[in-house]
Amino acid sequence: MTRLPLQAALFDMDGTLVDTERVWWEAVERVAGRPLTEADRPEVLGRPVEHTARWLAAGTGRPAAGLAGALHREFADRVRAGVVPRPGALALLDALARERVPTALVTASPRAVADLVLDALGASRFAVTVTADDTEHTKPAPDPYLAACAALGVDPAACVAVEDTETGVASAEAAGCAVLAVPSLAPIAPAPGRTVVAGLEGVTPDRLRSLLPRRLRVMTWNLWYGGTKVRDHRAKQLKVLTEADVDVVGLQETYGSAAEELAEALGWHHHRAGENLGIISRHPVTAALGDPDVGFYGAAGARIRVRGGEVDADVEVEVDVWTVHLDCAPYGPYEAAFDGLAADALTAHEEGRLARLGDALRRIEEGPDLPVVLVGDFNCPSHLDRPDVGWPVTRAAETAGFADSYREAHPDPVREPGHTWSPVHAEHEDGSGRPEPQDRIDFVLHRGLRVLDSRTLVTGGIRPWPDVEDNDWPSDHAAVITTFAVTPAAVCGKSVGDGA
Repeated sequence: MTRLPLQAALFDMDGTLVDTERVWWEAVERVAGRPLTEADRPEVLGRPVEHTARWLAAGTGRPAAGLAGALHREFADRVRAGVVPRPGALALLDALARERVPTALVTASPRAVADLVLDALGASRFAVTVTADDTEHTKPAPDPYLAACAALGVDPAACVAVEDTETGVASAEAAGCAVLAVPSLAPIAPAPGRTVVAGLEGVTPDRLRSLLPRRLRVMTWNLWYGGTKVRDHRAKQLKVLTEADVDVVGLQETYGSAAEELAEALGWHHHRAGENLGIISRHPVTAALGDPDVGFYGAAGARIRVRGGEVDADVEVEVDVWTVHLDCAPYGPYEAAFDGLAADALTAHEEGRLARLGDALRRIEEGPDLPVVLVGDFNCPSHLDRPDVGWPVTRAAETAGFADSYREAHPDPVREPGHTWSPVHAEHEDGSGRPEPQDRIDFVLHRGLRVLDSRTLVTGGIRPWPDVEDNDWPSDHAAVITTFAVTPAAVCGKSVGDGA
């Protein structure tokens, strides 16, 4: 599975690039007038000056503003006396520069302090600098890292943040970055998406790249009578799949053999269920899920084993992928547009689809605790798109913990409706000339993954029904493709820096 490219490396300053956490600790002790203890760490390490000043004020009764000024002066005096880069820090920054990977400094220190440190490190090493003065909320809020990514024009999911405190780690993870933790004064536990090392010595750009999540691109596609309405449909289907660069495809209307034929032509793996459903995957299928003799409507699943690449080639991640096809009649958008049915009548007519989806959800719940992707042609709108009707099918999936990947990526249904029905039907096919209701009825839902991107797909020349046999796009539905980040579970073990 392809890893995301490393778009940028984002560095905390104090304790990460320069050995200032101890300097800050000593400055706080001086202003507090007492030695600090382990219990004081959460209020001191990784916190902005104003936070620590308010904490000291609460315990001493002294004005917070005066304490903040004293902390600034004590810390700045120590920094001016000389800061020492942490071992390996400058070598890593130089290596990133040689490989033209942008870097940003993201610190909870104020601008005045950051500038002092930058004088020692070399401000030109960083394309962007974000300090406590630059965002409304600083660490542990995600704002500083989001601001740095926005300034660089990069996706947080394709960035690695290097941090030395739990506060900074929380900020970077909340922004969606992978994290390399290099604890300075307090231990940090490993976790999914987070790697803990003793220091930066020996860390290379390739090591940072290895921390990024792997990409899993999942597609749902109704093949429309197996594609037989269009001339040379199999070749056109293969062209679509190859150019889309997808990893797993949930198919509906396979008309028996489409899953096997497509998988064989691509050199992929597949699972076929009944006459209508199939899943094809460039990664091995390790288990067939659901009823293998499912009818034309229903659901089928497959467990996909994804092996890591390069650095973690032996790490495997399993994901369950289900494809569902729900009954096409009665069709709510027709009943609303043509028959004028009220909301309660429309929801009542969803009972058949709701029951069929409920069966699929029950089967999914019987499986192990793995990430799950549920795709398919639901033949009904989403409650996220048309709030005038409480469409119960998509709401049931949401209640079961499934998120709608397209709406995660495109939350505004007016601005980006994401219609999948129908690229070939501008008018209703009864010949009345009535406009065909356009709607989003094909979905890529998920539980336990992270969405990087989602989009609909229709390619090539398309003529409207019934003159479709020479269309480049061999379906009457748009496909939906969602790119997920897949991160293996953290390696179990003792945290670096726990003193043992």
